[in-house]
Amino acid sequence: MKHNKGTCYCIGIRRAANAVTSFYDRALEPTGITVNQFSLLMNLSRLGSGSISELAAYVGLERTTLTRTLKPLTERGFIKDVSEKGRRDKKLQLTSLGKETLNKGIPLWESAQSEIEARLGKENLRWFFEISEKL
Repeated sequence: MKHNKGTCYCIGIRRAANAVTSFYDRALEPTGITVNQFSLLMNLSRLGSGSISELAAYVGLERTTLTRTLKPLTERGFIKDVSEKGRRDKKLQLTSLGKETLNKGIPLWESAQSEIEARLGKENLRWFFEISEKL
């Protein structure tokens, strides 16, 4: 995208983010989940189990956003509630299907990572992360 006086940086950056998200979503298509869902499965796997509040803090999302993203994963049997009966705070954990899906997705995600790095270059990616930390 060529810069001119009328270019909105916000829209340009959002288009780039959407393009990257679409790239990863296509790479993960064989798993039937999106990159956002893959990320949640990966982070819940790292936690072992956790409440929605704990997972939200761990991944840096608002609880309501996280709850919306978790709902289809729970409905499809990737995540289960393992909290004690009568507890208000759900304790979530990956199911065996969730673990299988994650394991199927890891090499696809790794391949997408390598492809992004090859297309954009390590130095450009490092530069992007440095810039994003300034905002």
